[in-house]
Amino acid sequence: MIPFLSLKDLTALHAEEIHEVVCRVVDSGWYLQGKENDTFETNYAKYIGTGYCIGCANGLDALIWIFRAYIELGVMKPGDEVIVPANTYIATILAITENGLKPILVEPKLNTLEIDEDLIEEVITPRTKAIAIVHLYGRIAYTEKIGTLCKKYDLKLVEDCAQSHGCFYQDGRMTGNLGDAAGHSFYPGKNLGALGDGGAVTTNDKELAVAIRALANYGSQKKYVFKYTGRNSRLDEIQAAVLDVKLKHLDEDVILRKAVAKYYIENIKNSLITVPVVKDWDAHVFHIFTIRCKSRDELQKYLADNGIQTIIHYPIPPHKQECYKEWNDLSFPITEQIHNEELSLPMSPVMTMDEIKEVVDLLNNWKY
Repeated sequence: MIPFLSLKDLTALHAEEIHEVVCRVVDSGWYLQGKENDTFETNYAKYIGTGYCIGCANGLDALIWIFRAYIELGVMKPGDEVIVPANTYIATILAITENGLKPILVEPKLNTLEIDEDLIEEVITPRTKAIAIVHLYGRIAYTEKIGTLCKKYDLKLVEDCAQSHGCFYQDGRMTGNLGDAAGHSFYPGKNLGALGDGGAVTTNDKELAVAIRALANYGSQKKYVFKYTGRNSRLDEIQAAVLDVKLKHLDEDVILRKAVAKYYIENIKNSLITVPVVKDWDAHVFHIFTIRCKSRDELQKYLADNGIQTIIHYPIPPHKQECYKEWNDLSFPITEQIHNEELSLPMSPVMTMDEIKEVVDLLNNWKY
């Protein structure tokens, strides 16, 4: 069996360093809001290129706190609109509705699977306060036109960087430093993953950073003094220490991912399968390697029968989910096509060439 992703093998890449820092934290007797968090936040902010980084419990919370802080600061209010891609993972939308804001869904482009910049302006209204872009699958979603629209209409640009660790825009800026604030996930399977849940917000806005740090700490800026009705959403010391180890190796891990992706793209030769088109290799970190196939379910079964594990990202689009029943009758044809055709191949920096070739050979031999 070739797994979609082996977390055990992934962790083993840097096992000695990880064991060392975990023992260090355990022996220190200090497990929350300590120097490990301070060190990681400083190093991650420097890596991303922002003035501030605030660790929190997970990637969803990171996005929730961004919108909540904007509400607390008077930038937004419940009922305001946030433009978001229709084909995103649901967490992006959950963060919006959690704060009483209204998601405005916009179709993606089929060739990039990212939000279609040309469809954004037509849905902007006086209630629109932000555009939330999602660097889905590890490909950059930001464009100059999106930046221009934010300036033209005085909109906040919020990035969902859950899948884009290490991804660069063409001007050298990194995802997480392209907008006003960005949410990051350190779920174990991410390019930069913890040994449990973890997340962070990066921003250059000091006032926003101060508010988010308080909101994620019960709403407190001073012990037992509460400015906001916040929640407990903190990155623990063990996860911060592990992430700081893995951050040092992130760029080399991304290079290995790109090598796998390059082999897939150059060698998958089956007219029934569509592989990604990559024009700028700095602008994609291949957190997930996506293919599309009209007979996706049959292809997935064929691969499984031959020992290849794949995953669908994602089988049901947000507007068809039961939790958003009010959207179930909406039609987003491109989004629905993607969700019907997408299949994610094994992808990680620990794949062997034999494994990669086996996946490619099976795909090239598939007929339907």
